[in-house]
Amino acid sequence: MSKEKVLIIEDEADIRSLIKYNLNKAGFTRIETAESGLEGLEKAKEIIPDVILLDLMLPDIDGLNVCRKLRKSSNTNDIPIIMLTAKSEETDIIIGLEMGADDYITKPFSNKVLVARVRSVLRRHNEYNNAAEDAENEQQDAQQMYIRRGDFTIDLNTREVTYKDELINLTYSEFEILYLLARRSGWVYSREKIVNAIKGDGYPVTERAIDVQIVGLRKKLGVAGSHIQTIRGVGYRFVE
Repeated sequence: MSKEKVLIIEDEADIRSLIKYNLNKAGFTRIETAESGLEGLEKAKEIIPDVILLDLMLPDIDGLNVCRKLRKSSNTNDIPIIMLTAKSEETDIIIGLEMGADDYITKPFSNKVLVARVRSVLRRHNEYNNAAEDAENEQQDAQQMYIRRGDFTIDLNTREVTYKDELINLTYSEFEILYLLARRSGWVYSREKIVNAIKGDGYPVTERAIDVQIVGLRKKLGVAGSHIQTIRGVGYRFVE
């Protein structure tokens, strides 16, 4: 049996019951439900669930605003959110992801897919939290605001990057990616982990966008771009 708490925010009773039934069947026994956005916000603050299934089309506050409010609250800003939506248009999905949702499922959905997505989001969240906890315990670069890697210097205070004493102008997202990779030189980060680790204003949160950001970052770094290696089928790493 799973110990994780699940909150379902869905106004349609049939769908709400179906989701609860299938999650129960899959071993999730700690499930709460809400019929509206306001009720969902209150329950989220009350029970602090491990994952939230959030319908976008709600009768009072739409799901996007619920997601925004959850991300603004210090008590709920770290809870994984899976959007449930009848809209399959890419723009709607991207808006939800940019507001802080971790994944999405379009209706109608397979029950097996539903359970798999919930487990996947919980697994990624736990892996990220464990990595963050490990980093806090280390007395090395994870605690440092200033990193030197060969001819690279990365200053988190001033958000400046220099290579061989030459200043390189990077966007917010490019800086965050470089800092993340260089902080643990040699470690391989999957695209998923990069997406989960970096949450900045205007950050494109799709995995494909990571590849685009890496291309732009390498271009700005010039010959130094070779320090960022692609690990085929896995992700990226920084090498000195």
